[in-house]
Amino acid sequence: MATVMTTKPAATPIAPARQAFPQPDQPLPLEPGDHLTRAEFERRYNAMPDVKKAELIEGVVYMSSPVRYKSHGKPHSEIHGWLFNYAISTTGVELADNVTLRLDQDNDPQPDLILRINEALGGHSRITEDDYLEGAPELIVEIASSSASYDLREKLKVYRRNGVQEYIVWRVYDSEIDWFSLQDEQYVLLQPNENGIIESRVFPGLRLNVAAMLNGDLATVLAALNQPAKPEKTA
Repeated sequence: MATVMTTKPAATPIAPARQAFPQPDQPLPLEPGDHLTRAEFERRYNAMPDVKKAELIEGVVYMSSPVRYKSHGKPHSEIHGWLFNYAISTTGVELADNVTLRLDQDNDPQPDLILRINEALGGHSRITEDDYLEGAPELIVEIASSSASYDLREKLKVYRRNGVQEYIVWRVYDSEIDWFSLQDEQYVLLQPNENGIIESRVFPGLRLNVAAMLNGDLATVLAALNQPAKPEKTA
């Protein structure tokens, strides 16, 4: 029997992958560590709709990592609920989540949460024609993984210098909540009273039961918010 010999067709050469470069009229992509002006940062950020969070802090670009559930998503939603309950019952107060904030020429942070007084009622921030927030809101909240985060370093300095009156940092891994109050141009760490409650010096009636928030006891958190705290003992 004759044997039929076959030959394999020549393999098609695989073309090397082409690296996608921006066209000359397109802005370069943002990269962590870029040193940019605020205008250039916003130009690049607006050209990258898939990027959910990027910040310009002291002229340097920071970009967020994937968001974890216990160390960010859950505490973020819980402290948002606390502020939301306050905002809906307080005239002239507005709450915003992850809004880009124009503070100065080197800083476009995107805080986890801000609470502001409407500018018509004396608030220090305003909404620009292109729908950004400009100036210092009265309260900023950041959810940080630990005390090593830049939330307690570079950002704290930027917020203090720009006159953010109160700054809350929830250090999730440390199981601590720091509430700073701007006094004489310096941040002073507010302490809970004997009932475990810290009360805002800017927003009347904004009270936080710190232990309850850390323990996820939102019913107790809202009870402290909605009722006057017990008076502290005086000497």
